[in-house]
Amino acid sequence: MNDEARIRRQEARGIIKKSTKKLNNESAAGNSDFLPKSNEKKFWNKKMECMKEKDMRAIQSKRLVDLVARVYKHVPFYRTRMDEAGVKPSDIQSIDDIVKLPFTNKTDLRDNYPFNLFAVPMQDIVRVHASSGTTGKPTTVGYTKADIENWKEVVARCLTMAGVGKKDIMQISYGYGLFTGGLGVHYGAETVGCSVVPISGGNTRRQLQLMSDFGSTVLACTPSYALHLADALTENGYSLKDMKLRTGVFGAEPWTENMRLELEKKWGIRAHDIYGLSEVMGPGVAMDCIHHCGLHIHEDHFFPEIVDPITKQPVPDGQEGELVFTTLTKEGIPLLRYNTHDLSTLNHETCLCGRTSVRMKKITGRSDDMLIIRGVNLFPSQIEHVLLEMGETSAHYMLYVDRANNLDTLELKVELDESQLTDTIRDLQNLSRRIEHALNSATGLHVKVTLVEPKTIARSEGKAVRVVDNRKK
Repeated sequence: MNDEARIRRQEARGIIKKSTKKLNNESAAGNSDFLPKSNEKKFWNKKMECMKEKDMRAIQSKRLVDLVARVYKHVPFYRTRMDEAGVKPSDIQSIDDIVKLPFTNKTDLRDNYPFNLFAVPMQDIVRVHASSGTTGKPTTVGYTKADIENWKEVVARCLTMAGVGKKDIMQISYGYGLFTGGLGVHYGAETVGCSVVPISGGNTRRQLQLMSDFGSTVLACTPSYALHLADALTENGYSLKDMKLRTGVFGAEPWTENMRLELEKKWGIRAHDIYGLSEVMGPGVAMDCIHHCGLHIHEDHFFPEIVDPITKQPVPDGQEGELVFTTLTKEGIPLLRYNTHDLSTLNHETCLCGRTSVRMKKITGRSDDMLIIRGVNLFPSQIEHVLLEMGETSAHYMLYVDRANNLDTLELKVELDESQLTDTIRDLQNLSRRIEHALNSATGLHVKVTLVEPKTIARSEGKAVRVVDNRKK
């Protein structure tokens, strides 16, 4: 959907008022309703967020030179990798030389479990986080005091982009503990002066009770859980009139632009995308501002590249590829050219908000999450986009991939929207056929569509699981 069509749809659904303000690049409308109010701070660190590109590159160059020398000296893994690539620290003179360095992948973190990639002794590590380890060993990351301070800083920048400040009550429904989401957002929220409600994930009834009783104005959680909370309002005896929520800070899983519109409609809020991953820092690596024209990367801390998924060579701005980060300031576990496998593009143009920091396109999938069905590449986000575009079902679905007679099969189970419930079999059959036709048009694949009753697909309190691939069993 192009920008103008997206804006018209927002206007039609009452999400924004009509605006004639000119768009910048791929941005949404810059209408006055979504601009920070007078009591909101526009920038957290204007010097860094609005720095000229040449000055930013000078900072990045110095930090990269220091980083490479440090990891070569203190991390045997990187010393070996660089020696194998024929690269010495003296070969790295500026940020332009980053292409000479080897990549790092998640398997490298797992192979060096738990602490072999740390660049400082454990006595300097003040906190350890780890992934869930659902596939293989968990990935472990360590933070020094300076790392924690930098983490606070970048999350504070993110929240300020969304107009979050001292007058807000922020309900953090990301998981706390080894997962970086809860504590990462928590520290940044306290830094900007929010009143923080650290409720963590789960217990939907309690979430809604405290949201109403405490007057929470900001909700931070996964977008799928935010949608679940919205759907649970009525059945728990609440309505939007009972809530003061005005902003959502959603992340930890890919979500489409249509999902953002759906959340804004159901909650009556501004929905913002916060991006991060434990290996690089946690939440706070990037965030979209009020114009939703890409996520601003804090490139003084995280240097981004986009590389071709096959050749691993850097590609120019605007071309999609795998997102790669180098952690320019991390002390505990610095990473050189970490390949996230998230698919995105970069844009170095100045944003409507005034920030000059490079922007990444919203993540909607990963190169390693791509399904190959009968030779066709398919991302789950394509399914979600079609369903939300049609608007005749809920956004809760499961995609089942199987193989019959040596042919791949696809079945989509999707919940009916309560407003679309009908006792007429013919109506249900017609809706199934319309969805199948729309999916075929969008993907080129035949998808069997099964409509199920509302609230019958399992909800996730963390990252949503949308695909079951039985071919791997």
